[in-house]
Amino acid sequence: MIETERANNGVAVLRQDDFDARLPPAAVLDSLREAFAALGRGDAIQPPQASGVIADQVDVIWYPFILGTQKLFGAKVSPYLMARKSGPKVTAWTLLCSTETGEPVVLCDSLALTTERTAATTALAVELLKAADAHRLAVIGTGPVGLAHLRYASEVADWSEILIYSRNLREDNSIFERIPEKLRAKVKIADSAESAAANSGVILLCTSSTSPVIDYRVLRPGQIVTSLTTTTGYAHEIAPEALSQFEVYCDYRATTPSVAGEMRIAAKQHGWAPESIRGDLPELISKRAQKPSGMAPIFFRSVGLGLEDAAIASVLIERLGIPVGAEAHEGKPA
Repeated sequence: MIETERANNGVAVLRQDDFDARLPPAAVLDSLREAFAALGRGDAIQPPQASGVIADQVDVIWYPFILGTQKLFGAKVSPYLMARKSGPKVTAWTLLCSTETGEPVVLCDSLALTTERTAATTALAVELLKAADAHRLAVIGTGPVGLAHLRYASEVADWSEILIYSRNLREDNSIFERIPEKLRAKVKIADSAESAAANSGVILLCTSSTSPVIDYRVLRPGQIVTSLTTTTGYAHEIAPEALSQFEVYCDYRATTPSVAGEMRIAAKQHGWAPESIRGDLPELISKRAQKPSGMAPIFFRSVGLGLEDAAIASVLIERLGIPVGAEAHEGKPA
């Protein structure tokens, strides 16, 4: 067990150096599966995220959660520090508390974990939605988020070919060094986002774009497109008018439509209704959702949930041997 920083009340404070390389993808995916299954059973609660802005100073998002199966509740807080002159403008911290004692258990630096849980959530959706004959993967966006998506998507399927694309990618000589060695032989650089998407069974959009990344009209029935951008209130990687022509899924139907940019625009301007969402991850895992019909392209949208942050942090708790509940405070001075 590693040495972790502890505050005076015994709360473990985990920073990035404490848990690098301690998140096996299989363990992360298992934890997410259980968290979404618990949400479907009613053993977990996912309230809507909240946000607040003070102009020219800070923009903060709160991601609350209750994960009863793990006896944890808490929230992730992620501010965009507009007024900050030096250091990172975006930070993220997850606080986990025990449902047995009400006491805090872990305060975790979760900026890097956000990338991991976002990619793992997308991979879980791909596992649940993809057709058996989908063997070609496209990844649009090759920053840390895109490469994390590549890693996790390769945990849930054995792709015969992987096409990647981002602007100026051909000038990036380090790209193959940042791709896991076991995948390099399968990876090719595409000439455009559309050429990467063409004939790919699964297309992962991993950008921070505030406007469409690919032309949805080139997509064919059965192709899966995933999207995640939330850089602004109405950010979107797919044109909002496309939603009425897709079979739409999301991470959690109770919260996603109020946050996802293209869903908000589609509902306001294009006659799309959130009620037309065919299923979310709790419903897919419990087999209560309609599976894709193969008659239209498939769109999966995630926006990030506190429950996902709790699931990935719970992997750290287990692997680092951090106790939860009454035993976490045994021997604590009165």
